[in-house]
Amino acid sequence: MPHIAVVPGSFDPITIGHYDIIKRALPLFDEVIIAIGTNSQKKYLFSLEDRLSMIEKVFADEPKVKTDTYKGLTVNYCKSIGAKYLLRGIRSVGDFEYERTISQLNNSLSPELETVFFICQPQYSHVSSTIVREIMLGKADASKLLPPGLEGLTV
Repeated sequence: MPHIAVVPGSFDPITIGHYDIIKRALPLFDEVIIAIGTNSQKKYLFSLEDRLSMIEKVFADEPKVKTDTYKGLTVNYCKSIGAKYLLRGIRSVGDFEYERTISQLNNSLSPELETVFFICQPQYSHVSSTIVREIMLGKADASKLLPPGLEGLTV
């Protein structure tokens, strides 16, 4: 059975931090699916199509990386595709507390689903999609916070 990991998120936009964690995880899994969860109540800066396109561009040369979208609970999505691992990045103690709680809830709903935490590299610990959006909305250059291939991205 292949080892499939899901990296769930909104990726609005994908950042250098996301990119680093996914690249570091690739040797551990047969397939890594970057899955964009959709929430009709949330306002996004980039359309779903644009976010998918950005991710596909960034990982165009990586055959292990796939993209997908889903609605509803992440655990249900993982079950539907046969994924046994969730991949999450940790930037801070606050992230850990939040992600630990979500991991424990996910495990109570789907005991066969394991969450794998990657500690963010120090140089990316300040990077979040929220910060990148704010920089972009302020018409400043966010290139250093974006993965290769997205330099010069604007709104």
